[in-house]
Amino acid sequence: MEHYFSEKQSSKLSPSKIQEKIKNIKLEFCTAKGVFSKRRIDLGTRILIENCIIKPNWKILDLGCGIGAIGISIKKLYPETKVTMADINERAVTLAKRNIKLNDVEAIKIIKSDLYKNINQTFDCILSNPPLAAGRAICYGIIELAPKFLNRNGCLQIVARHKKGGAELEKKMIAVFGNAKQIAKKSGYRVYLSIIK
Repeated sequence: MEHYFSEKQSSKLSPSKIQEKIKNIKLEFCTAKGVFSKRRIDLGTRILIENCIIKPNWKILDLGCGIGAIGISIKKLYPETKVTMADINERAVTLAKRNIKLNDVEAIKIIKSDLYKNINQTFDCILSNPPLAAGRAICYGIIELAPKFLNRNGCLQIVARHKKGGAELEKKMIAVFGNAKQIAKKSGYRVYLSIIK
């Protein structure tokens, strides 16, 4: 069965456009069947974008980028950052490439990758709206492998519904990093942050 976290999609690619306003910045995205939240930028993603902690010149990985909402928004909001986006879904990667051009952002690198498999550098920050529908093992993998891809004092920031899997992800972050804190809370969602020491 196909899911937005499947590598290939068999449905016909019939893209449509959605418009969003995030932190007073107008954005436009090509979207289609077979990708996450195809009709709008979902609330969890929006909460992560609006509340994540970003510092100038950080190297950022948007892991499980989908159509590119997080990475493109961060690059628009913080132009000095260096953004890499990655997703296993070939259709999502294709649409994310279109969306980079559509939103006139430069120097975003995009990689087709099963989690960190094709990632070969380290970052100051990893951002993710983990695919809870894909199962806990995949979400735990995002957390467990993150330290290998973070620079010293780098951080992992993820968003999830606290009562629908997020609490367990927070516990896993504490187990892996030795720390985790909630930096945002809205509509049942939490943004969790862990720092590599």
